[in-house]
Amino acid sequence: MNAPEPHVLIVDDNREIRDVLSRYLRTNGYRATTAESAAAARRILKTNAIDLAVLDVMMPGEDGLNLTRSIRAESALPIIM
Repeated sequence: MNAPEPHVLIVDDNREIRDVLSRYLRTNGYRATTAESAAAARRILKTNAIDLAVLDVMMPGEDGLNLTRSIRAESALPIIM
């Protein structure tokens, strides 16, 4: 039996970046979910088992650093910025 695909969350306000990263990850055997903001990422994190988050540092509203702090307060989810 095969292990499930690792699930990566991509958080970036730039749609082109989200699309390119998710397409690359899916082509290479990963499950990819995208979010356009920190608020959207939080909703996804509450309802999905995520193995890795790729965060944009500079987003309008809440930036990637603040999102990282809040994720760290609740979990040890690996994060790439």
